[in-house]
Amino acid sequence: MAWVPVQPEHGLALLETPAGLAIAGDPRSYGNPLQVDFIGGKAAHRRRFGGGRGQLVAKACGLGKGGMAPSIVDATAGLGRDAFVLATLGAEVLLLERVPAIFALLEDGLRRARQDEDIAMIAARMQAVHADAGCDLANVVAQSGAPPQVVHLDPMFPHRDKSALVKKEMRLFRDLAGDDSDAPRLLEAALDVASHRVVVKRPRKAPPIEGPKPGHVLEGKTSRYDLYVHRALK
Repeated sequence: MAWVPVQPEHGLALLETPAGLAIAGDPRSYGNPLQVDFIGGKAAHRRRFGGGRGQLVAKACGLGKGGMAPSIVDATAGLGRDAFVLATLGAEVLLLERVPAIFALLEDGLRRARQDEDIAMIAARMQAVHADAGCDLANVVAQSGAPPQVVHLDPMFPHRDKSALVKKEMRLFRDLAGDDSDAPRLLEAALDVASHRVVVKRPRKAPPIEGPKPGHVLEGKTSRYDLYVHRALK
């Protein structure tokens, strides 16, 4: 198995496994290797039993009712979990991810998903691009054709707690990606390219991103969505 260091200071590396590409480190700190899996596990359970268009992310992005499936850019794609939900509900989703190692996992997960007969049609609605949305969002959107109706943002919220209460997977992800200190610039870029709305996922009690105030807020148990609406989706 090939072992390629990606964060030597944290002991993290890309690992080729029989199940696909993964990022691994000391399991005492990071738990199991991190992998993108759209076929089984949590993704399969959420696809079957997650609540469909009743999910908060679906409502926030305009897929809550009426069978609408707007075009969406997920500008902070990460492991693609929210993007997969949106694609499952019929949306065409362009995924941007700035961290090379995380993008590698995302591409590998999509490659395997496109080979699976049960979800190949869903994966076909997802296209991934390695880009920093804070700098390159307008250029990527211009190259893709028409502007997206919706831009979805889930910037990494600054979190200083190093205790064992922080999930090991999240600890690994933070050590790879860091915090999104340029979130205000990212929001500004998203507002410039979205034709209808920008949707920002935040911890439920966190302040909004610095800048314009959201026009609407959808709250869940642990997170919320701040909506910046240019015009109604129809």
